[in-house]
Amino acid sequence: MITFSISLLCLLLGYLLYGTVVERVIKPSSTAQMPCYTKQDGVDFIPMPTWRVFLIQFLNIAGTGPIFGAIMGILFGPAAYLWIVLGCIFAGAVHDYLCGMICIRQGGISLPEIIGNELGEGMRLVMRIGALVLLVLVGAVFVTTPAALLDNMTPDKGWFLSNGFWLAAIFFYFILATLLPIDKLIGRVYPLFGLALLVMALGICWGIYTKEGWMPEITDAPFVTHHPKGLPIFPMLCITIACGAISGFHGTQSPLMARCLTNERHGRPVFYGAMITEGIVALIWAAAAVKFASMLPGEEGATAYEKLAALGNPAIVVKEISVGWMGTIGAILAILGVVAAPITSGDTAFRSARLIAADFLHVDQKNIWKRLMLCLPLFAITTGLFFIDFNVLWRYFAWTNQTLACFMLWAAAVWLTRRGYNCWIAFIPALFMAVVTTSYIIVAPEGFGLPLPVGLIAGFALMALQMFHFLKYIYKQPNK
Repeated sequence: MITFSISLLCLLLGYLLYGTVVERVIKPSSTAQMPCYTKQDGVDFIPMPTWRVFLIQFLNIAGTGPIFGAIMGILFGPAAYLWIVLGCIFAGAVHDYLCGMICIRQGGISLPEIIGNELGEGMRLVMRIGALVLLVLVGAVFVTTPAALLDNMTPDKGWFLSNGFWLAAIFFYFILATLLPIDKLIGRVYPLFGLALLVMALGICWGIYTKEGWMPEITDAPFVTHHPKGLPIFPMLCITIACGAISGFHGTQSPLMARCLTNERHGRPVFYGAMITEGIVALIWAAAAVKFASMLPGEEGATAYEKLAALGNPAIVVKEISVGWMGTIGAILAILGVVAAPITSGDTAFRSARLIAADFLHVDQKNIWKRLMLCLPLFAITTGLFFIDFNVLWRYFAWTNQTLACFMLWAAAVWLTRRGYNCWIAFIPALFMAVVTTSYIIVAPEGFGLPLPVGLIAGFALMALQMFHFLKYIYKQPNK
């Protein structure tokens, strides 16, 4: 309980202290021209109130990541607390803020164009393809997970209210949200869903402090894996908990809200603040999951981690905690919060994919039929992904997600360097994520499946190579 409480406090202090440091690097101006005015089109570039932009940004990035990922991540032990807090403050929130602010200062362009402007045309092409792949994976993941939860929470009535029914219903909503102007559907329902998710998180947090059960402390061997399958903490934990610490998917979402923000000085509460809020949600669900599991019956001598792993699908864990700790109200909030979060991330994933494709194909988006023609191939591919095993789909999504974050951080470091700003706020997390993504794909079963030492050596070797080239690049700049 002490570690959980200190972790919550650290996240809040991170926003107030390190968030201010990062903001001072960028030097936001209250008089800067904003894309929502200079490119206003009534579809994607639309001025919105800051509170509404914050709630939409929070729901865009929340998804199932800070909930499902945190539940799976706490199986590694108290190291999950460290990763959520440190990753969120020094990497994830910095990543989201820099992406949003660079987007604003470059006229509201999408993520691949930001990366291409800083890292070259070859990387622009790679990121266009990579971002579209990630967004399609996000769309598929964030259809299947809420559909599974709704199927689990509704009575069996044949096809009606079955998993297939919910898949079709959610996917139909995705189509509408992708095609309609952002203020017609997303701008109206997201604030309500965002409030529901926050209220639910507060209710679960209250349960953490009032319900019986055991919780890990930082003194419980934080650097030794507690995972029932013996998976190593590094790099597995940094891939498992993505959205609650750092996520490349967020880089595709920040430009959406950068196109609606009315003042540069609102960037820190919207971009940095939404990521810190997501980290708090992840921390709450990680702690709640292990505490709830510790009170469940199980085999003699079974640990809380083993009991939690035995529950299987995180959707079941969410349902059991929500209903068990908050009763009927909890069930309603679970539907509005945990179900709405992935749905609202999935629809903006497709929206981002449409805008990325429109940017590099130079297709005007005022005409709905042109928007539909861009979306049809994306929807067709996503439908095929519904038939792939969720665990495999999630792992590929998670690795692609973190790899994209690594490239965005490198692009941000170059952008900062060219302008004589402090590049270290992006450079250091970029190095760390280079080790994470490289070592993971080498040791993971869906990657090369090689021994962990091989993966770590390769990861640190790549980090050293990138460090050398970047420092050489800095030395050549006039503003060293």
